[in-house]
This record gives sequence, C-alpha cells and structure tokens, in this order.
Amino acid sequence: MAATVTSTEVKEQLRARFAGKRLNEVPTPSVVLDLAKLEVNCQRMLEATDRLGLLWRAHIKSHKTTELTRLQVGDSLGAPVSLIVSTILEAENILPLLKEYQSRGRPVNVLFSFPLFPTAVDRLAAFTAALGGDSLSVMIDHPSQLQPLAAITRASTHRPLVFLKIDTSYGRAGVAPPPSSSSSGSGSGSGGGACAELVDAVLAAERAGTCVLHGVYSHAGHSYAARDGLDDVLGYLEREFAGLAEVARLIEAKRKEKEKEKKLVLSVGATPTAMVVQHGGFLEDSQGSRMGEVKKLVERLRQEGFALEVHAGVYPTLDLQQLATHARDASLMTADDIAISVVAEVASLYPGRGTNGTTEALINAGTLALGREPVADKGKVPGHDYSGWGLLMPWGLKNPLPGPEFPRVHQGWQVGRISQEHGILVWQGKREDEVPLCYGQRVRVWPNHSCITGACFDWYLVVDSRNTGREDEVIDVWPRWRGW
Repeated sequence: MAATVTSTEVKEQLRARFAGKRLNEVPTPSVVLDLAKLEVNCQRMLEATDRLGLLWRAHIKSHKTTELTRLQVGDSLGAPVSLIVSTILEAENILPLLKEYQSRGRPVNVLFSFPLFPTAVDRLAAFTAALGGDSLSVMIDHPSQLQPLAAITRASTHRPLVFLKIDTSYGRAGVAPPPSSSSSGSGSGSGGGACAELVDAVLAAERAGTCVLHGVYSHAGHSYAARDGLDDVLGYLEREFAGLAEVARLIEAKRKEKEKEKKLVLSVGATPTAMVVQHGGFLEDSQGSRMGEVKKLVERLRQEGFALEVHAGVYPTLDLQQLATHARDASLMTADDIAISVVAEVASLYPGRGTNGTTEALINAGTLALGREPVADKGKVPGHDYSGWGLLMPWGLKNPLPGPEFPRVHQGWQVGRISQEHGILVWQGKREDEVPLCYGQRVRVWPNHSCITGACFDWYLVVDSRNTGREDEVIDVWPRWRGW
C-alpha cells in the first residue's frame, strides 16, 4: 500500500519546485496571490469590525487555503475564530488549524453555509465531535432540514448552533422575512407564513434538545449590482439589517423568558456590504443621509439586545467585480488593491482582426483558468460598457489601469472572448494607442471573480510586491483544497 503524502509534505514539495522563481519562469497558466495586498485587505476588515464592536465571521470558500484563513482571523489571543464554509471539505481541511487555535484558548465555530441536506450528516457529525461543543453551526431554511439536524446531534452528542437563512431579496436561498410592522398585511402572505412556521419548528427542536437557535443570517449577493458608490451599497446593507430584524423580533416574541438570555446574532454581509464598515465615517453622525439611517437602525438593534455580525469572503483577494461595485471609495479601493492575477502566455497574434483594425491575441487562459462570470456594469444594456473576462495588469507593458469610473470607462487590453482553454485579448481604445504584444510574452490577468478563477488550480503561487526589485518572485506556495 502506497504511503499517504501529508499536506505539509505537498507544500514542501511545491516550495522546492517554485520558491525563488520569477513569474516568467513558472508554468502557464498559473494563479498568483500578492501577500502584501492580502495582508492589507484582511487587516482593514479586522480593524474595522473591532473598532465598531461588530462580530466578525470570515468566509474561506473563495480561496480554500489554511494560510489565508490565518490572515482572515488574525492572531489576537483569545479572539473568537468564526468561519464560514460552503463545502464540508473546507471544514475538514481547516480542522487542524482550528485545533491549534483551541489549544491557544481561542473559541472556534464553523458555519456550514449551505442549507442542511441529509448526506451531510455523517461528516458534519464527525467534524463537531472532533472539536467539541459550539464548534458547528448549520443553516436552516425549511422545517424538513431539522431531521438531519437531529441526526447530527445524536451522532456527535453535541448540539449544533442554528442560523436561520433569510432571503433579503437575493432570491437564491433562504426564507423570506415576514412583512414589517409598518407594511400592510398580516404576515401570512408570501414568506410571512413560511417564516413563522420555520421559527416555530426550530424553537421546538431547540426545546427538544437537538439544536441551539443562534441567529439569523442573510447574504446580500445582489449587492454586486451596486454601482453608484457608498449610498447604493448602504441601501443593500440597510435592507439586510431590516429584514433580519423582522425575523429576530418574531423569534423573540415566540421565545420563553429563559430562552431570551442568550443574544440572537444578526449576521449580514457579502463583500460589498461588508466592506462598507471600513469607511472611517461608518456609523458616525450623518444627519439626513443613508449613513445616518443605517446608524439609527444599528443603534436600535443593539438597544433591542441583538448581537451584530458581519461576514464576507472575497474581500482579501478582491477582483474586477469588487472594483466595479465601488463599495469602498478610491482611498480604500483601486485596481492596485486586487491581490489575485493569472499568469498566461501569448500564444499567437492576429493583426487587424479586431475592431477598427486592431490586433487580437491568443493566450493560454480561458474558461477553466479565468471562470465565466460576467461583471454587471453601469450600462443600460448589460455588458455594454464592459463584457470582458479580465483585464491585463500593467506588468511588463504600459497597459492603462481601470480607474474610478470602471466599468463604464476603461481602456487597454482585456480578455474579450473565452472558450475552455483559449482566451482572446482584444484592444479597447484607438488603434493608434494600441500597446504592442509579442509572441511568447507573459501577461497577468485581473479576473472578474476570484472565487471561480481559483477553482481549477491546485495551488496559489505567492509573491510579495513589497520586495523591491523582486516583486514577482515566488516566496511561497499555498495548496488549495478542491472538491466537496
């Protein structure tokens, strides 16, 4: 029987293969992370949530690595380590790190963020049995999911914490909140009756000893469509808090007095709505503004006794989608803050084939290397302003940077078309301004969505742009988990 290769051994083998090489020496396509930018992006989130007294829960599904998880939770002794995973494999692979944190006195909890399904029981039970009580949270958005939840409790002898997944108009998963007290209707219409039924079922399960109702959770994935700056993103955040508040109040009304001793957690976020908290003026006096309305809502929720939590996942790496969303102003977010890129190679050139006689070029990075998720843009017709699949970094060539008006305004080389392995670079701009490319040239592509970009790679090559003169030298390799 062949010996099992440990994750540590895999990492050391990769380091021996790549550490010290420049990006013009590595195979293409390769996916690259810049440590300097990752550290800044992670630290901004930790400092902001701490300053504002918000609980913080880091999603690790975008990168699926131990190393970046460490940056997301920081190194404060005793600080809770609250994570979110989208696959059970992520939870299983982060288990050694969580045990390390437990040994140093840090409480750990992992939320499996997909609504609970029956085949997840055995693996989730084994996970929480390995870490002990309060280590596992699950997502519930239908009473049927309480059957496998009870099975986890029986198998592990530990009661999972439960978040009710609330759909605050994203339309992907979750139960709709009941109508607000200020709106018409009795709460028995679309969403209201289903929400009340779910609350009753989970409270009954808690009283039966199979779970602990911990909080309510929303994911504002539709905030990626925000385009008009801070106020636009704040609107999504306000609707998240307001929707969760209605459900939390419904729970409190149905709870017995003793059950109210533990604060309900209201967990909001997606990277745009989470990054709003990094602005220096967040929750400060802003009379008559959207910020002021959010501040009043947050203060009211705290007075009602709720704990407020923020969650996000793609914020460490960022990408063109986040640049387009403008959740942070230019003082906190420019193209230079994007920490992920894909190294590719120019494999052919097609002079005159492009618009207005411009050149097109073939690179060896297509759908499998870059993903196929578009960036919603400011155009009245979707895709009119930017329909590409990535932009070239100014790495070794004078390619224009996307500025504060991206995606409405941008120029330079972009990945205009993709198929499985092929990417076609097209020039956006005047023919006479075209920056020349040559056969065999290496380029780095900023992708639309970093989560999908990493999916087909087994590891990240890590560079550090603080290393003057060696900005593109590989300093580490981070193995990436793949599968479910």
